[in-house]
Amino acid sequence: MDLTGKRFEGQVSISRDIEGYVKVADLGEKDSWESVHVIHKYLNTALQGDRVIVEISGEDEDGYYGKIIQVISRSKKAHAGNLLLNPDSLSNDDYYIFDPQDKKTYFKIFVDKDASLDAKENNKVAVEIVEFSDTKEDTAYARVVKNLGHPGHNDAEMLAYAIEKGFSDEHTEAVKNQSEELHKKGITDQDKSGRRDFRDVLVFTIDPSDAKDFDDAISYKELDNGHIEVGVHIADVSYYVTPESPLDSEAVERQTSVYLVDRVIPMLPEVLSNDLCSLVEGEDRLVMSAVFEVDIDGNIYSEWYGRSLIHSNKRFSYENAQESMSNNGVYSKELNNLNKLAKNLFQGRVAAGALILDTEEVKFKLDENGHPIDVYIKHRGDTHKMIEELMLLANRKVSEFITASQPDMKEPLCIYRIHDKPDAEKMHDLNMFIKGLGEKVRFVDGYIPSQDLNNLIEKLGDRPEKDLLQNNITRSLQKAIYSTHNVGHYGLAFEHYSHFTSPIRRYPDVLTHRILMRILDKDMPKEEERPALEKMCIHASYREKEASDAERGSIKYKQVEYMGDRIGQEFDGTISGVARFGIYVEEKHSKCEGLIRMRDLGEDFYNYIEDKNKIIGERSSEEFKIGDRVRIKVKEANLDLRVIDYELIKEKGNYNRRKTYNGR
Repeated sequence: MDLTGKRFEGQVSISRDIEGYVKVADLGEKDSWESVHVIHKYLNTALQGDRVIVEISGEDEDGYYGKIIQVISRSKKAHAGNLLLNPDSLSNDDYYIFDPQDKKTYFKIFVDKDASLDAKENNKVAVEIVEFSDTKEDTAYARVVKNLGHPGHNDAEMLAYAIEKGFSDEHTEAVKNQSEELHKKGITDQDKSGRRDFRDVLVFTIDPSDAKDFDDAISYKELDNGHIEVGVHIADVSYYVTPESPLDSEAVERQTSVYLVDRVIPMLPEVLSNDLCSLVEGEDRLVMSAVFEVDIDGNIYSEWYGRSLIHSNKRFSYENAQESMSNNGVYSKELNNLNKLAKNLFQGRVAAGALILDTEEVKFKLDENGHPIDVYIKHRGDTHKMIEELMLLANRKVSEFITASQPDMKEPLCIYRIHDKPDAEKMHDLNMFIKGLGEKVRFVDGYIPSQDLNNLIEKLGDRPEKDLLQNNITRSLQKAIYSTHNVGHYGLAFEHYSHFTSPIRRYPDVLTHRILMRILDKDMPKEEERPALEKMCIHASYREKEASDAERGSIKYKQVEYMGDRIGQEFDGTISGVARFGIYVEEKHSKCEGLIRMRDLGEDFYNYIEDKNKIIGERSSEEFKIGDRVRIKVKEANLDLRVIDYELIKEKGNYNRRKTYNGR
């Protein structure tokens, strides 16, 4: 189909070589999603993540190509980076040069010293571009909107990651005013009226010990027939965040809270997220509820959805809930019954083909200045898994209910959390990785069966290769995204799945609450609403990725900072990757990944054998492959580049490196 001259709206991604790829929908008879390639000179000032109008110029063997006609909206209001002296200061001393943290911001940006908020040379700042002066020369002018301070200082570096991804640590005045008014009003009798009352039922929350916002609570009631009534009660954010209000407009822009190493940048102001909406102990709270009559085996006999009222009896941390469950503490009977239920729900998911991934989460212990003094792995006990299973149950059943309630719709309108099947090429790459570990799995219809992967993960036990395998499985899968078009959730093995349980920190959950209430009120969604909701899903998926990138960036920064204090120290590590230029090693305790360059492997000539995913020495036949255990020394930690260099310590020890004498 010839689409030359046709225009489409989409979101642009900028490659390292400064070319654009605009992801758009409905390109004729092609796949439902496709990217239009835009070379540098036709970007028309578009930057990473901007929503644009792209015009198709033609099609070649690589797909469609075109040019950007208009930038509809910018993904970032501010860009983080450092102020540098203008190298042309002899001729023009009125401007700084802005060095962006994101190197995909390809414009040469000048900052007027009169618009620098007293920031000086080498300060880390956030700037707003006010003029694109010459698109051919890629030059622009900006003003400083926030002086973050000195590079290397904790607050400056952490905030820079959030700002760089378009998340502000401050709410607008209109949003703060609306939030304060709601908080001052509190919860009135009118707010409580018309809701199902659960205040005489046992309700508790289980969250991390340092959590400040509690958006989910569990109720427990034993029924006369021997069944259990389990309620999943979620903060009724949509009651307060009404469409087109200042709160809603900003939440639409943010879409999510951002979780950095040392702080949370909330989607909603703290008077709502940490107080009025938060399901705190000992206070009446407004909730959206999913209530199930179940037996201990996980069979569901009835379900109810709607607006409710709760009064939390107990705020548990995961740790003290685990202690109570194990040592006959407060509500131990209820906790143990819920744990049995959760384990049966889990087994049901496994039997249905769910992938069971339990990757390790890195946490930091920081001093009063935010400097990392220790790194540890977060432990997931039964209480973590119990809450996870109950949240999965609510998310799945709400999605099923919304879908089944629209029998007259050809395609029911819902905000689905979808996870498509992996593509064959990525499955092939995963299979090669597994072979590199010396293991084998089956291929069935182009996929590695979930059960085979689950069995392999279990087989690896506590070996360091286990976490590497889980990371590679995750990379081989499609990204979970939001959409109004349901293809199911491959990883969870659910036909229907939506996000319902975290509206304090995720905007798609707010949309799910609104759709659920409309269905309960017999105000059924209409097909003409789909395009706007689908655009919202695309935006939400993108903002989720940006928040995740900011979180990972802050973790990597702290890992490099942590290893920077340990130059010359030796550690145990596991090879996490091999490449033409060397091997990547993950330190055992902190999970800090660094590079040992090829030239530092030893007094030999080493070759990268791509088809075997190994590095082998020509004379010694010494080989390095993923999963091998090695001894390393910290050589360098570069905070500017966010990279760690290790040295290989060659000594006798019980490591998996070995020599091969059977050729290549």
